[in-house]
Amino acid sequence: MIVELYAKTDVGRVRRGNEDNFLVLDLSTEQTWTGTDGANPPDKLTRFDLGDRGLVLVVSDGMGGALAGDVASRMAVDSVKEMLIGSEGNVSCDPELDLVECLKNATIYANLAIHHRSQEDSRCAGMGATFTGAAIRGDSLDLVQVGDSRGYIIRKDHIRLATKDQSLVQQLVDVGQISESEAETHMFRNVILQALGAQSDVAPVTGKIRLRQGDVVLLCSDGLSGKLRSDDIQKIVVNSQGDLSKACDLLVEEANNRGGEDNITVVLARFDGDDLEAPATDRITIELPPLEEDKTLDDNYEADTEPH
Repeated sequence: MIVELYAKTDVGRVRRGNEDNFLVLDLSTEQTWTGTDGANPPDKLTRFDLGDRGLVLVVSDGMGGALAGDVASRMAVDSVKEMLIGSEGNVSCDPELDLVECLKNATIYANLAIHHRSQEDSRCAGMGATFTGAAIRGDSLDLVQVGDSRGYIIRKDHIRLATKDQSLVQQLVDVGQISESEAETHMFRNVILQALGAQSDVAPVTGKIRLRQGDVVLLCSDGLSGKLRSDDIQKIVVNSQGDLSKACDLLVEEANNRGGEDNITVVLARFDGDDLEAPATDRITIELPPLEEDKTLDDNYEADTEPH
């Protein structure tokens, strides 16, 4: 399987600092790229053959202001990297486990690390971070979600929101108190129900997608998804004619054109090759683990087959 990818993080037009971060981790070569490493990826991470150990992509949006938000998102990606590939004093994830279980365990570890730092360092009190991660091994893409950063799948001319915001307004939409259009401008739209570091315990939500030839995965912070609707995102990616670097630039540029009040981060990855089946249709199905199945969530996922 061939992977092409690119990522970009931008401070936006209003904030003084960038509290977003991202992680690209090829587990087979242990090549990594984070938002704090700089704008240019290692050459070996822009296009490569996916190895047996798989690939992990993460977007994290820090909160807490000043120093704290930046610290939280950086700790989120660094803790996950350390857990997955190991470092001095740490043990890497058991290779016998499914990659998504490794990523989920790493997310829980990151939560504890951020929480303890916020308790011990008064400058970091109250900090936290969202976390949207994708674990790709073979034709399986597993998502791990905490907070309201997002993951999308683009297949042919169809885009699908593959994650569900853990936010107050999403909860209000689910119970029918407000509409999705009202949620976009609701006064509490930035209130999230879960974040890494906010509590000592966290419950990441997962979902699985079977990749097909030509699928594009997009992870982003709400600096992008809060400004561009799904069909806006899809059009920009498709009109970039396969140039993922150009697509990242255009997505960030458009979010800034629409105000740029928040930091903006986007990770794009395209999957191709003979190891993947050709898509029979543009329908994208998200599989939920049995223990996480929720009737409302499952119904929304099954019914939501049209672009947003």
